[in-house]
Amino acid sequence: MYKVFFNHKPIYLTSSREINTDSTPLFHIKYSAKNFILKALKSSKIKAVYLYHKDEEKLWKHFVKRFPIVEAAGGLVKHSNGRILMIFRNGKWDLPKGRIEKKELILDAAVREVTEETGATDLIVLKPLPITYHIFSRNGKHRLKKTHWYLMKTDFTRRLQPQLEEGIKKAEWKSKEEISQLLDNAYENIKIHFEQKGVLS
Repeated sequence: MYKVFFNHKPIYLTSSREINTDSTPLFHIKYSAKNFILKALKSSKIKAVYLYHKDEEKLWKHFVKRFPIVEAAGGLVKHSNGRILMIFRNGKWDLPKGRIEKKELILDAAVREVTEETGATDLIVLKPLPITYHIFSRNGKHRLKKTHWYLMKTDFTRRLQPQLEEGIKKAEWKSKEEISQLLDNAYENIKIHFEQKGVLS
């Protein structure tokens, strides 16, 4: 089952019809237009939306037809002192990430974006983290961002430099205690990374 976020609300892509309530409605993807799905998610009465098709491959095909994919990559960077690299953009705390360039390797894009958005270098990639999905709007068009994430480490000690031209107001190292508080003002799709074994320990 795919889990996609639109703002703070999840969309579940499922091949099961078991869940269908007033606050978590189930729609057949084949007969649900993009604007219909978005309207439901914007309703204060709706907590989540389930999109159904008995065939998982067709379910995904219908979904990306409505929300074309844009691929991105980024990193959760842990300093040798245990702090985590965070950025502040659009009024939310986030992890550095960005669009993958044409013919660029995903891993290279992840490292490049972390460096461009924060100034941090000497990054060592430890392992991949779960891929996340969220719907965003650009120039009035809604698209699906598929982000590839990696856990990284560094001993970088110089001053961080937030990429101001990308709307990043801050790039800071945060302690375990600080992160538990700032996640209340963070995007839902990054929260799962802090639940991964060994990230905050």
